Amino acid sequence: MGLLEGKTLLVTGGSAGIGRATAIEAARQGANVAINYIGDDSIAQSCVQQIEALGRKAIAIKGDVAEPETAKNFVNSAVNALGRVDIFVSNAGICPFHAFLDMPVETFERTMRVNLHGAYWMVQAAANQMVAQGDGGAIVAVSSISALVGGEYQTHYTPTKAGVHSLMQSAAIALGRHGIRCNSVLPGTILTDINKEDLADPEKRARMAARIPLGRLGEPEDLAGPIVFLASDMARYVSGAALLVDGGALVNLQ
Repeated sequence: MGLLEGKTLLVTGGSAGIGRATAIEAARQGANVAINYIGDDSIAQSCVQQIEALGRKAIAIKGDVAEPETAKNFVNSAVNALGRVDIFVSNAGICPFHAFLDMPVETFERTMRVNLHGAYWMVQAAANQMVAQGDGGAIVAVSSISALVGGEYQTHYTPTKAGVHSLMQSAAIALGRHGIRCNSVLPGTILTDINKEDLADPEKRARMAARIPLGRLGEPEDLAGPIVFLASDMARYVSGAALLVDGGALVNLQ
């Protein structure tokens, strides 16, 4: 029996990176999975195939999380295909690195719409479905270490991740009476598409890794376990919490 046996998990940004790793680990732990994605159809379908190879049901539903109607469509499509929503993972996000003083309005607004507004609409839609089902659920949002510390080229990004962290705290209060737990994970530097260009320089990558007590940058799979734990009944009395997953980076100030 896996930690998520018999559950149905939905994840946004599920075709690559942390979302994909979470979707596949959830399937290993017994869950059926629906992924939201916006990019390459073939990459999303390959994720579905990996999940099905593990003996679980899976569906990929395309949509831009920045559009409020995408949230309802994702949840409704997942319910139609898989029956219900037990776990929701809000993961989709972007970080187009840019200097502060000449930040384009479009870059700022797009980052806000995807990372913060998108999380809000998705979590709201999933929560409404859980409330209608009447037997609780778990919501996990992927925030960031950037919710707690600054970044010179992330002045548009860090506020969104602080907002996601805060959203989970408030949602934990709003939804607790319905038996719905809400928590966030705060990844450190994880090797995904979001920072691929920023970490393309080998010297910069080595410098970043050297600052981390565990001695390496994170992989998407490093987040899958903590997310599955928070989604599982092993964390049944954990709500409103934020779990750092950063290899010890935040505490290494000396």
